[in-house]
Amino acid sequence: MVSYNNHASYIQAIREQVSNVVVGQDEVVERLLIALFTSGHILLQGMPGLAKTLLVNALGKAIHLEFSRIQFTIDLLPSDILGSEILDQASGQFTTHKGPVFTNLLLADEINRAAPKVQGALLEAMQERKVTIGDNTYRLPVPFLVIATQNPIEQSGTFELPEAQLDRFMLCHRLKYPTPVEEEEILTRNLNLGIQKEGGGAVANTEFDIVSDDPVGEPNDLISVIDAVHKIHVSGVFIKHVVELISRTRDHSHIELGASPRAGIALIKGARARALIHGRDYAIPEDLFALAEDVLLHRMRLNYEALAEGMSTIDVLEDILKTMG
Repeated sequence: MVSYNNHASYIQAIREQVSNVVVGQDEVVERLLIALFTSGHILLQGMPGLAKTLLVNALGKAIHLEFSRIQFTIDLLPSDILGSEILDQASGQFTTHKGPVFTNLLLADEINRAAPKVQGALLEAMQERKVTIGDNTYRLPVPFLVIATQNPIEQSGTFELPEAQLDRFMLCHRLKYPTPVEEEEILTRNLNLGIQKEGGGAVANTEFDIVSDDPVGEPNDLISVIDAVHKIHVSGVFIKHVVELISRTRDHSHIELGASPRAGIALIKGARARALIHGRDYAIPEDLFALAEDVLLHRMRLNYEALAEGMSTIDVLEDILKTMG
């Protein structure tokens, strides 16, 4: 493996390796890197089929991180995520079976299809970064990043995440469909995947079969980037802008529930990581405006009057940002 002497080269190498498998989605990759570099968690909202699992898998292998996936369903139990104690019939002793949460990158697929008790178990692990199984408490691996996906709430068989639980996600990114040009590239690549011959049969390759197992850089490269993020300069003026933005979400006439102090922390952490990704050693207002939607929308709730007028949280947030521009 090559050790990278500067952070820009390392980050660019990661993005290039992911782009070899996933077409487009550059903004999503940036948001995932921001969450990873700042020890946050991210919620991805969007329809199925937008390569969320493939993206996380490719990112994990590019950075040489362990990857697990949980498909959330209505019958899932907390122990299916966290783990449990199992009785050994031969020895009469209990042994601990650790669940899939013990990983670096955890893809929680369709988190809003699980019952609230299961959602709460995962979100508690996210917040405390440790899990209690029986009488023992275990720390989760470092780094530990939860990438949850959520179907549109209007789909049947879903449980909407409460505001207090949504607040634990540093970012909530809304996935879009690829552009026509990107979709053509997706289809063209799929045509050329080929097949695998094994024994007396054959099977068509999928995009997962072409994900490179060769990591980019060395573990110290990731540690170096995370350390560099915490050295990005944030001015007193920038902090005042963040406080002003957060305050306006609480005082706006159309908002019933505004952003919490956790949102301000997320904006500053995210701005630091975005500054580093864009080759700067200081945060600027552009970072704040670029991240505002992903940090704030899931932390805001409209009041009855705004809903009756057909308004959306994005309308209100855009109005707030215009007054600050």
